[in-house]
Amino acid sequence: MSNESAVAAVLRPGVLLRACHPAPAAAVALFATALAVACGRGALGSGSVGAAVAAGQLSVGWSNDLVDRRRDRAAGRRDKPLATGELDAGTVRTAAVVALSVCVPLSLASGPAAGAAHLAGVAAAWAYNLGLKRTVLSWAPYALAFGLLPAFVTLGLPGAPWPYPWVMLAAGLLGVGAHFANVLPDLDDDLAAGVRGLPQRLGRARAGAVAALLLAAASAVLVVAPPGPVGAAGCGALAATALLVLPALLLPRSRLPFLAALGVAALDVTLLLARGSALA
Repeated sequence: MSNESAVAAVLRPGVLLRACHPAPAAAVALFATALAVACGRGALGSGSVGAAVAAGQLSVGWSNDLVDRRRDRAAGRRDKPLATGELDAGTVRTAAVVALSVCVPLSLASGPAAGAAHLAGVAAAWAYNLGLKRTVLSWAPYALAFGLLPAFVTLGLPGAPWPYPWVMLAAGLLGVGAHFANVLPDLDDDLAAGVRGLPQRLGRARAGAVAALLLAAASAVLVVAPPGPVGAAGCGALAATALLVLPALLLPRSRLPFLAALGVAALDVTLLLARGSALA
């Protein structure tokens, strides 16, 4: 792509946004912001949380497409601007570096402990992009990054409290479940390109079953672990989760399992919002 084309791409934000995995990036940023509001971080604190998470997610999404551009091109991915030639590697590399650079001060604005927790999660996501995705430990960055997200929110409160362990466990289970669900439709292309993360090694049927189990487990932890009776709302949440995870079992070749994972995430965040400041 010529320099003029690269400039044109930057001036068309929609093209760059398509290369950042916009749906999960926006979902994670919104969910983190909602948790911050519920925990009493205030308008400024909640805004800084959302901005930091958004910047981190942008850097991760752009770096992912940058690393995968040749594989996406070989697989004929028409939804990837780097694969179709709408963007060049230099443009996306610059965008990823800028987003990561902005993420650092935004994260540390919540305090050193909170900032370190978020930046550790972002580093884990980058490690996934740069090589762990091809190993049996492909799930580990998701467990760490998602597990630390509630900590980023609560460590920014007065006294820097850690969230309850069950909150972090549920978030980690949700992240790993989303990883398995996201891999399902592209599993054959991944194997052909030599990407052998844990879901690819298990195969589509077993990976779909694991995705459903992990997503269901995340909701179950949030319903059962807090003190007090489960109640009708908890039972309803478990029933809704059971319906949402069905695509991972029945339609593993489609994008529906990952959309279902986002639905489970929204449900889980709703369960956490009901607890508000009681997360820590």
